[in-house]
Amino acid sequence: MSGVRTRFAPSPTGYMHIGGMRTALFNWLWARHTGGKFILRIDDTDRQRNVDEALRPILAAFKWLDLGWDEGPEVGGPHAPYFQSQRGEIYRRLANRLLEAKKAYRDFETPEEVQRQREAADREKRPFISSRKSLDLSDAEVQKLVAEGRPHVIRFLVPRGTTIALDDVVRGHVEWDASLIADPVILRPDGTPLYNFATVVDDAAMEITHVIRAEEHLSNTPVQMMIYQALSHALPVFAHIPFVTAPGTTKKLSKREIKKYRENPKFRKMFEDADRVFPQIGLGSSETLNPVMVEYYEKIGFLPHAVFNSLARLGWSLDDRTEFMTRQTIVESFTLERIVKNPAGLDPDKLYSFQTYWMNQLTLEEKVSRVLPLLILARRVNPTLVRSEPEYISRVVETLGERLKVASDILDALDFFVTDEALEYDEAAFKKRMTPEGTPERLQRFRERLTSVEPFKPGPIEEAFRAFVDSEKIKPADLIHALRVAVTGKSTGPGLFECLGLLGRQHTLNRIDRALARLRAGEN
Repeated sequence: MSGVRTRFAPSPTGYMHIGGMRTALFNWLWARHTGGKFILRIDDTDRQRNVDEALRPILAAFKWLDLGWDEGPEVGGPHAPYFQSQRGEIYRRLANRLLEAKKAYRDFETPEEVQRQREAADREKRPFISSRKSLDLSDAEVQKLVAEGRPHVIRFLVPRGTTIALDDVVRGHVEWDASLIADPVILRPDGTPLYNFATVVDDAAMEITHVIRAEEHLSNTPVQMMIYQALSHALPVFAHIPFVTAPGTTKKLSKREIKKYRENPKFRKMFEDADRVFPQIGLGSSETLNPVMVEYYEKIGFLPHAVFNSLARLGWSLDDRTEFMTRQTIVESFTLERIVKNPAGLDPDKLYSFQTYWMNQLTLEEKVSRVLPLLILARRVNPTLVRSEPEYISRVVETLGERLKVASDILDALDFFVTDEALEYDEAAFKKRMTPEGTPERLQRFRERLTSVEPFKPGPIEEAFRAFVDSEKIKPADLIHALRVAVTGKSTGPGLFECLGLLGRQHTLNRIDRALARLRAGEN
């Protein structure tokens, strides 16, 4: 099946939608599974909505997920150009061919006239059908109006009284009555093409064999099939895949619903993570990056393959049990027939499960390479982050263990990297753990024990702690919580003795002294 050619044709609007990325992935997988070609084409005909720099996030998303394209921007290919805005002459030439064959016509009705016809159809509860008044004009009259510069569109002439039938790989057999389809505009008055025409022209020119796209495009298909036939091109195989829904809903995931998603219980953590993490690395907040965008997952620290694996399972499955799959397994196993019809829900919990699984497959060195860029960004924002030695970062990552689920979790451990004077306290935890009667005194006495612990490592530190607790005739909890808050500023974290060993003796003593001084100064 080496002749397979698939494509993805995004409109550059400033970000790459996670649902669109899933559609692109399915196209890429089918091309790779069959040994075919994957084409990236940019649908940038709407120049009022699109800007050149808006293409950057799209290409960056493909590169991050390692979805290379065989033809398209930055690569070129035999069917260039791959930007629709650069293919205007092709569209105009083929539109003229349809005019000459009487399969299209110039429509001189004004937008206001067409709108009144639509409103009348709505009132009468019937489908809007083009009036075709312009077809009553003679060729001479048409040429005269064109010569006068009369504004007009070019419409495709739908062959009424026919049935358009499609055997879609995913949706099955579908039929449409052409008598109920309005003549679609294929060229605007300024000569730019509309989607249904441009996509057929480009797919045919680029020899696309399989059109794999979201199911909302199914309604466009009968018009496109008629245009294919009018241009004497063979039809591609169509596969309309389920759209991606917002967590816990049956509605399509949409950037327009961001405000609602912030309150979605399943989505809330992702927005909170963005608002917590992005300011620390100079990226704003969830107002600028959110989980509808592929870039969110990159910047928050997901692994590319975790997202790849998760997206591949959205609407496609190998079997009911297999979840975690390598890229090679997914490529080898992917078939269009195993795509389901039902909407595919984006599930943050599953995303995190994929991330956790693949994060745990990394070596310590690989984990360090993932967190290091985030620490570098954080240091630019926060100059009190002074501990940056690779060996030390490696020890921090090792101490965090499975607490490091995404790379940005390293930012929850900044107490390991800041100067002792810059350590921030959880105020509620400080008051609760440091102020009970006798706690400051016990902490001071244990601080003196720590000066002689040799070597200053987790094992000996724990032994000293147990001995101290026994000698004081207190419970471990009477001291350990205060010790943690004094040294890390927080009430939770990795094993405390591992934390002390990691920080080292002098930093540990400095931080205990600072916490006790804060108590004496009455700042709690």
